[in-house]
Amino acid sequence: MKLKFSLLVSGFILLTLAHCTTTKRSKGASEELNSTSETTNVQSASGLMADPNLMMVEANCTGCHSAKLITMNRFTRDGWKDKIRWMQETQNLWDLGENEKVILDYLEKHYSPESKASRRKNLENIEWYSLDQ
Repeated sequence: MKLKFSLLVSGFILLTLAHCTTTKRSKGASEELNSTSETTNVQSASGLMADPNLMMVEANCTGCHSAKLITMNRFTRDGWKDKIRWMQETQNLWDLGENEKVILDYLEKHYSPESKASRRKNLENIEWYSLDQ
């Protein structure tokens, strides 16, 4: 059973790599689909951030769910690892092996919580006065 599953996963990865190689050679609309936006560095076809590890993430993640499930979430590295464990326990996600570190690196780099501007520091040593009516 594990051998069949491993062969299936390997075949899927090879097909994905072959498709990407073929698409890069073609012209026209296919070229636009695989292009990246220079301003945002987002890969047009999937909507994920362009990165050397993008193909690994697409091969292991987008076969089961949409890339939007990644882009609409922001987790710490541990948070992403917890999501992977949940998918492995409940959704039959295979063991990622050495690929897990690469995938977590990508997710941490591009889809970690963003630091947002917080409220200003509390005012201190204020001399309050009363308003006359």
